[in-house]
Amino acid sequence: MTILIIDDEEQMRRLLTITLEASGYYVSEADSGKGGIVQAAMACPDLILLDMGLPDMEGVEVLRSVRAWSTVPVLILSVRGSEHDKVMMLDAGADDYVTKPFSPHELLARVRVALRHAATKGMETPRVLVGDVEIDLAARVVKKAGSPVKLTSTEYGIIRLLAQHEGRVLTYSQILREVWGNQYAEATHYVHVHVAALRRKIEDNPSRPALILTESGVGYRLSGGE
Repeated sequence: MTILIIDDEEQMRRLLTITLEASGYYVSEADSGKGGIVQAAMACPDLILLDMGLPDMEGVEVLRSVRAWSTVPVLILSVRGSEHDKVMMLDAGADDYVTKPFSPHELLARVRVALRHAATKGMETPRVLVGDVEIDLAARVVKKAGSPVKLTSTEYGIIRLLAQHEGRVLTYSQILREVWGNQYAEATHYVHVHVAALRRKIEDNPSRPALILTESGVGYRLSGGE
């Protein structure tokens, strides 16, 4: 699989290339936003690692340009760790966000999750297993340790959405739009209340969740098992 790195820092590109090639990926590089867009169109990569701050244009501009014609998974790499930046990039179509500095293990785990999700996109995944919880999307049934869990329609809507995007962070606004509708896109307290109720039903220790993970100030992700 080919991974395109769009980053203006030569040392970072070298580090990423060594890490990715050691894991069997083929790597192509671009040191500017415009060059990255051209490479994305010509090389047809399986995944893009995109730096948020580029010399000629902002990473979000590159992302929006690529998203106009491609669904290739995009992981954002940036020293900017603010909640606003993360939400902006995820809402613009990024698949995940890794803040510099990061460990090679963390990066490769996020890459695997994004590639796995891209490979199954459009395919029916009837069952998702996370820990001892089974989410049967075809039967609309959730079980914990083999026993059915009684959920409200809203709770099921949230767990279904998280299961369909297993391992990926979904912002509060993304969850609200999908489960409640566009008119509720700013009502983040709705998500907090229902996720808390959902955790009480499926987590072994709701105060220290291991299945539905919080991305502080951003949203939630269902543990991808990485």
